[in-house]
Amino acid sequence: MDRTERFYKIDALLQANRAVAIDQMLRELEVSLATFKRDIEYMRERLNAPIIWDRELRGYRYDRQGEDAAQSLPGLWFNASEAYALLMMQCLLSDMQPGLLKSHIEPLKARLRALIESGRHSAHEVESRVRLLNVATRTVSDKHFEMVAAALLGRVRLAINYYGRARDESSERQVSPQQLLHYRGNWYLIAYCHVRNGLRSFAMDSIQAANATQEAAYETDAEVLEQFIGSGYGIYSGGTVQWARLRFTAPRSRWVAREAWHPEQKSQLASDGTLLLEVPFTDATELTMDILRHGKYVEVLEPQELKTAVMQELCAASAMYST
Repeated sequence: MDRTERFYKIDALLQANRAVAIDQMLRELEVSLATFKRDIEYMRERLNAPIIWDRELRGYRYDRQGEDAAQSLPGLWFNASEAYALLMMQCLLSDMQPGLLKSHIEPLKARLRALIESGRHSAHEVESRVRLLNVATRTVSDKHFEMVAAALLGRVRLAINYYGRARDESSERQVSPQQLLHYRGNWYLIAYCHVRNGLRSFAMDSIQAANATQEAAYETDAEVLEQFIGSGYGIYSGGTVQWARLRFTAPRSRWVAREAWHPEQKSQLASDGTLLLEVPFTDATELTMDILRHGKYVEVLEPQELKTAVMQELCAASAMYST
């Protein structure tokens, strides 16, 4: 058995017996005395396992706090492959928001590192091979994130001071948090706003102050919440769902054909290599921005209001370079 399996076996023996003699350990593990002692030392120092030698019982046992206290070995319930995956997930989370929940994650990260060191790859190697590059991300205050997350899971309302960029003004809101959403490199809080009497999305970096109240959060129906998040295109919410029909040129369609713009999108590749893409939207703001990044390689076929919006943006941009 490999080293991780031996850790499992040692823990199982210590859990099942008042004390375990060395001979029994060596027989069960099928290792030498030197290897066994190295394993015990590693579990003590790196996995924080309170294993002691009991002279009276002449065996190893857990130093339990209280007669009936159960002992759990921190970090042992993952094999090396699972620990790799968890550590990579932690790396991605750190890249998504540097410093986010660092004080809470570091103890787990240290244990994962210790477990990985027992395998074939070092923790440093795993961390150095995984990286997430975010563009145009906006930093969220750690204290605000923790407050929002606590209220979300505790199901209580939040009193927030929110800065609206579009109007360049701040407002006081009381909201019932429903879901945290990480979208295109930034965090958003989906919440029921008791001022506007409806679901709204709040950019987390625009929350200037947040305090939990004593009132229970209003629970939004799961289907209503899913409809709010998934019915339209992007993070902006609107009214009636409309469908945009976009035609991409042959060269650009080779990339767009593999992209997921919306879960309910429809696409059709023509014989000339052009791509017809249809996506639902309720607010044209974000969809317009995504269309513009493709420039001359995409044409809006319908609806007319979206076509007009894109045309006006292109004309305004062109005018800036005509002088």
